[in-house]
Amino acid sequence: MIGRTRSVVLAGLHGHIIDVEAHIAASLPAFTIVGLPDASLNESRDRVRAAVACSGLAWPNRRITVNLSPASLPKSGSVTDVAIAVAVLASAGMVDAGAAAGAVHLGELGLDGRVRPVRGVLPAVAAAVGAGYERVVVPAGNAAEARLVPGAAVVPIATLADLAHLYGNTEARASEEAPVEQAVKSLRLDRAPDLVDVRGQDEARWALEVAAAGGHHLLMVGPPGTGKTMLASRLPGILPDLSEEDAVAATSVHSIAGTFDPSDGLLRRPPYEAPHHSASAAAIVGGGSLMARPGAVSRAHGGVLFLDEAPEFPTRVLQTLRQPLEEGEVVIHRAQGAARYPARFQLVLASNPCPCGNFYGAGTKCTCAALARRRYFGRLSGPLLDRVDLQVSVHPVRRGFADEGESTAAVAARVARARERARVRLAAHGWQVNSQASGRWLRQHTDAAAVAPVMRALDHGQLTARGVDRALRVAWTLADLADRDRPTSDDVSAAMVLRSRGGAA
Repeated sequence: MIGRTRSVVLAGLHGHIIDVEAHIAASLPAFTIVGLPDASLNESRDRVRAAVACSGLAWPNRRITVNLSPASLPKSGSVTDVAIAVAVLASAGMVDAGAAAGAVHLGELGLDGRVRPVRGVLPAVAAAVGAGYERVVVPAGNAAEARLVPGAAVVPIATLADLAHLYGNTEARASEEAPVEQAVKSLRLDRAPDLVDVRGQDEARWALEVAAAGGHHLLMVGPPGTGKTMLASRLPGILPDLSEEDAVAATSVHSIAGTFDPSDGLLRRPPYEAPHHSASAAAIVGGGSLMARPGAVSRAHGGVLFLDEAPEFPTRVLQTLRQPLEEGEVVIHRAQGAARYPARFQLVLASNPCPCGNFYGAGTKCTCAALARRRYFGRLSGPLLDRVDLQVSVHPVRRGFADEGESTAAVAARVARARERARVRLAAHGWQVNSQASGRWLRQHTDAAAVAPVMRALDHGQLTARGVDRALRVAWTLADLADRDRPTSDDVSAAMVLRSRGGAA
């Protein structure tokens, strides 16, 4: 008799339904798993054997062969432990084979028979439901997360014995204690920082509002202590809630990364990621052996990726940002296959003007040589900066710094109105914000007189063709914030200034 059930393996956010088959032969005792399992999946043989024995079930002391189909798909991790155990028990006639075959099983087994939570349950359950399998057995610690998927009939279990009882075996012995283990912990703050805490810095605050309204990337350059990090941390607060599609994608990424608290439901607010400048390329864009895990750019999907002291990041790390900035996703290739993760985020860079941080104003306090200053800021390459729409200088605050600025709520209301204008205008093309609009559309719908300043800058070599498009996108955002139907030449000129750190374009 062959016992059958199903499980799910993930490649990026895409889940593959796999058939788990177990065959027991009257031969010398052995336990073999075939179907391209990796080392961690091969270790499930020992976990499954111990879990079955500790659950009060007789282990079939014969030759057991488990096949994971399709055999050509590489498989990794411990998420298939429960499915393998169920298939073996069904093959031995110890559970109802029909009930086992009608469900998808997810979960890792402990040696004592407990079913432990795993990462990536949300996209895995979504893949099962999408493939037509509504009944999904998950660890009790993942039940809240699994129930976020519409149409899923979630069956939570704490031990393998519970599942055996459910499938008709009355001999199974539950563990003495089976506490529900939580797979993840919440990383979100209880209180979002408010813009009212930022004193002064009117120009930088305005650039932050423009960035939020149009989905633009932002670079802030200024000496230490001027509030660059404070401003960046407050950008998520003035962004609108995530769309349903982005909420599901962002939640799925955080589920795989292990940074999602299912008790909070889907991630509705834009996430905020601020990796240290010592982070590797794999930590930023994703990586690892076998199937790659999501990095900071994917965890920031729908939100903000903040790189403080950006020139201190390795050049290789900064260059890896260029593809996700353009494509809105990361594709990581490994020998076992490619993993795709969404990565549509707003990039915020902060930088000192020089290594000592004092090259501002007359520059009399700066102790850096001219060559050191050029090398320091030169770490931010031209191709990367060309993709950053807003580049502003942040100056030290003088007298009047105690004046209280607008709150996050007031700025967020203006941002929401501007985004709604853009959404209505661009919806027919599948775009949501001005930063997504194509260059062709921008040039066709912007008045010729308004386009003239950027074309002159292009002729003089002050802007690239990409820079022209990005300046026009910012100009449309300025028009939206001012409740105008189209940008004027003043809007375009202001957009060029916002790309030049306050200098001439």
